[in-house]
Amino acid sequence: MKKNNILKIKDLSVSYGPIRALKNISLEVNEGEIVVLIGANGAGKTSLLKAILGIQKAESGSILFLGNDITHKATDKIVNSGICLIPEGHVIFSSMTVLENLQLGACYNTHDMGKNLERVFEWFPVLRERSRQIGGTLSGGEQQMLAIGRGLMSNPKLVMVDEPSLGLAPKIVSEIFNILIELNKEGYTILLAEQNAKKALECGNRGYVMETGKVVLHGATQKLMNNSEVCQAYLGSSV
Repeated sequence: MKKNNILKIKDLSVSYGPIRALKNISLEVNEGEIVVLIGANGAGKTSLLKAILGIQKAESGSILFLGNDITHKATDKIVNSGICLIPEGHVIFSSMTVLENLQLGACYNTHDMGKNLERVFEWFPVLRERSRQIGGTLSGGEQQMLAIGRGLMSNPKLVMVDEPSLGLAPKIVSEIFNILIELNKEGYTILLAEQNAKKALECGNRGYVMETGKVVLHGATQKLMNNSEVCQAYLGSSV
């Protein structure tokens, strides 16, 4: 049975002054999927996520979310419509407590704050244990969990995650990816941008390979993992 389309991007271009960061990007994310964006640093993955959220304005093309055109909407309106971005570098409010960070994540969904907070604590028990602790004193992995939890407090329909493995030890990286898989099983649709192509492709359903602001390959993740060009460029092997 065909799944409902949540996000549809058509011929999207974005520029930073004279530099064209995205060049006619087209992609789709369907309900219940984990869709991964892989590519080297500078390929345009973060620029694409920022454009979806309205942080970086589209030069041309269109972005549809749940069938509605959000191409030129304000960021707060886009967030309120059901998209959250968990930025790279486990960004949190380091001078605030864990609980205060999570409460800020619910600023557009305060009526469900208690229920969502309890769910976040169920997914991340360490955050319950440290709810009164200052965020900046958490480990890198715990800060990443807090960043994810804060995003989930808005009860989003689409969760965008940017480079969750950045700066984390391999064991913690595996834990974070397992969390994303479990969240997907809970019903969250995820768009994941990640340089660790192997981890990303292993957890995703479909993938897009980006190079210098363009999509150069796309398809089922297993198909991409068996592609000789992807293996040589991103997986350190050949088939």
